[in-house]
Amino acid sequence: MVSFDKLKIWVLCICLVSELGYGFYLPGSYPHKYGVGDFLNVKVNSLTSIDTELPYSYYSLPFCKPEEGVKDSAENLGELLMGDRIENSPYRFKMYTNETEVFLCQTKPLSADEFKLLKERIDEMYQVNLILDNLPAIRYTKKENYFLRWTGYPVGIKVQDAYYVFNHLKFTVLVHKFEETNVARVMGTGDGSEVISTVGNEGSDAPGYMVVGFEVVPCSFQHTPDSLKNLKMYNKLPSPIKCDPTTVSMAIKENEPVSFTYEVNFVESDIKWPSRWDAYLKMEGAKVHWFSILNSLMVITFLAGIVLVIFLRTIRRDLARYDELDKEAQAQMNEELSGWKLVVGDVFRAPSNPGLLCAMVGDGVQILGMAVVTIMFAALGFMSPASRGTLITGMLFFYMILGVAAGYVSVRLWRTIFCGDHKGWVGVAWKAACFFPGLSFLILTVLNFLLWGSHSTGAIPFSLFVVLILLWFCISVPLTLIGGYLGAKAPHIEYPVRTNQIPREIPAQKYPSWLLVLGAGTLPFGTLFIELFFIMSSLWMGRVYYVFGFLLIVMILLVVVCAEVSLVLTYMHLCVEDWKWWWKSFFASGSVAIYIFLYSINYLIFDLKSLSGPVSATLYLGYSLFMVLAIMFATGTVGFLSSFWFVHYLFSSVKLD
Repeated sequence: MVSFDKLKIWVLCICLVSELGYGFYLPGSYPHKYGVGDFLNVKVNSLTSIDTELPYSYYSLPFCKPEEGVKDSAENLGELLMGDRIENSPYRFKMYTNETEVFLCQTKPLSADEFKLLKERIDEMYQVNLILDNLPAIRYTKKENYFLRWTGYPVGIKVQDAYYVFNHLKFTVLVHKFEETNVARVMGTGDGSEVISTVGNEGSDAPGYMVVGFEVVPCSFQHTPDSLKNLKMYNKLPSPIKCDPTTVSMAIKENEPVSFTYEVNFVESDIKWPSRWDAYLKMEGAKVHWFSILNSLMVITFLAGIVLVIFLRTIRRDLARYDELDKEAQAQMNEELSGWKLVVGDVFRAPSNPGLLCAMVGDGVQILGMAVVTIMFAALGFMSPASRGTLITGMLFFYMILGVAAGYVSVRLWRTIFCGDHKGWVGVAWKAACFFPGLSFLILTVLNFLLWGSHSTGAIPFSLFVVLILLWFCISVPLTLIGGYLGAKAPHIEYPVRTNQIPREIPAQKYPSWLLVLGAGTLPFGTLFIELFFIMSSLWMGRVYYVFGFLLIVMILLVVVCAEVSLVLTYMHLCVEDWKWWWKSFFASGSVAIYIFLYSINYLIFDLKSLSGPVSATLYLGYSLFMVLAIMFATGTVGFLSSFWFVHYLFSSVKLD
C-alpha cells in the first residue's frame, strides 16, 4: 500500500511538470509587465565575429556611453566562461512610445588608433549584440525572395576603399498585452499575479505590455554639422532621418567625429510571451534536417541490432556446445581448440598502468554522468537559450557533485584488479580527482594566455581563475576522495576464475590488434556525425542550439553502440588468445574521439573558411582537443565497463578447472 501511494505521488509530480512544460515557460524567468511610458533599458553584450572567434568589449570601440557611466550587469559563472560581458547602454525607450530622430551623442574626433581599430573590426565582420528584456536584437535580410535572420548587426561595412559605420539604428519592439487572468490560470493558482512583477497600483485598469520581440535595422547616415549644434543626449534632431539599409553614407575618417542616432517603433503583436524565442530557434541555417537525421539513426540502429544479434547467437551457441560436453571432453577440447577458453588463467591478469586506467574510468563516469544529467535538464527547458550561461554553470555544478561517483568507481575498480587489496586507494582517488581536470586546466590556461594577449573578453579573469581552482580543490577533490573512501569500504568484485602465476604467451597475430581498435570508432562516430554538425555550428557560427531532447536520444544510441563495439572487439581478441583486453576495450569505443577531432579539422577547413589568424585557429583546435578528450574518457568508460561485465559474465557461465 505504501509503495502504491509513493507511485501515485510520483505520477502526480510528473503530470504537474508536464503541465507546466506545456502551459508555461520552464527556464525559470517570468514575464515582466511594463506600463505605458515605463523606461526600457537596452543592454550591450560583447562584440562577436565568426571570422576571428575573439569577443571584445562593446566599449572597446568609440561608441556612445550612458550618462550614468558604464556598469557591468550581474553575470553568472557560465556567462563569464563563454566570454559574455553584458553592460548598460545609452539606448533607452519608453514603453509604447514611438520616437524618431533621437540624438545619442557625437564622439570626439577619431584618433589614429581608434580609426585603425574601427577599420579592423569592420574588416573582421564584428557584430554588435544588443539585449532588451533578455531578448537579443534580431536583424532580417532578404535574399532570393526569402528572409534570413541574424542576431546583432555589423559594426560597419567596407565599400571599395572606404569604410562606413552604421550610426543610426531603427528599432522595432514587438509587445503583447499583458493577460493577468490567463497567466494566473496557467500557473494553476489564483495567486499567479503575485509571482509576476507588475507595475502600478493594484486594481488599476491601465494596460500593461510584455516585450515579445526586438528587431533592429542598421543604417549609415551622414548628418550635417548644423543639425547637431547644441544637441544633448535624447534630444530630437531638427531634420528627419531616412533610414535606408541598402545605402551607406557615414564614412569614417581620421580626426573626424561620428554621430549616433536612433528611432524606435512599438508594434502590438499576437506572439505570446512563452513563444517569443521561436524566432531565434528557427533561424535559417540552424534548421535541423529531421528526416535526414532520423533516417541515419534508423540505419545505425539496424546495423547495431544485427551486430548484437549475431554476437549473442555466437556466444550462446559456443556456451551451449561447451556445456554439453563432459569433463574429459572439455579437457580434450581445451587442448585441441584455441579460443577464449584457453586464456582463462590470464583474462583477469592486472593490466599495465592499472592506476591510470582506474583514474580514466572514474573520470569517464563523472563526465558521462554530467553530460546525461545536463542534457536531461536542458531537454526539460531549464537550460534554454533564455537563461544565459546556465548550461555551462549546470555542467560545472553536476561535474563537481559527480566527483563522488568518480572516486567510488576508480577505487572499487582498483581493489577489484588487485583482489580486494586496499593499498594505494588514496593515490588512485587523487589521480581521478586531478587527471582530467589537470589536462583541462593546462589546455585552457594556454588558450587563456592567447586571449589575454589579444585583450579579448573571452579571456577568463584572474579572479575567476582563482575561483575555479578553489572549486576544484575545495569541492571536487574532497567529493572525489569521499567517493574513493566509499569505494574502499565497498566489497570488490570477485573474479570467477583464478589467475596463473606465469602469463601465457600471446600468439602472433595476422594483423596489428591496435589497428582494429582504432578502426572500431567509426561505428560510434556514424551515430553522431550529423548531430555534430549542428553542435559545431552553434559553438562556432553563433547559432542557437536547442534540440536537447534529440541530443539525449543520440547520446543514448551512442552509449549502446559503444558498448556493442567494445563487446565484439573484446570477444574477437579473446578468441585469438589475446588476453590483454583491458586497455583495448577502453580505446575501442574511445577511438571515436580521433574521428571527431578529424571532423573538427575538416569543419575548420571547409566550413570556417573565413576564420583568420593563427590565434583563432589555435583557439579552435585547443577547444576541439578539450572536447574530444572529454568524449574519449566518456565513450572509453562505456566500452570498458561493458567489456568488463561481459568477460566476467562469460567466464562465470562455464565451469573451467
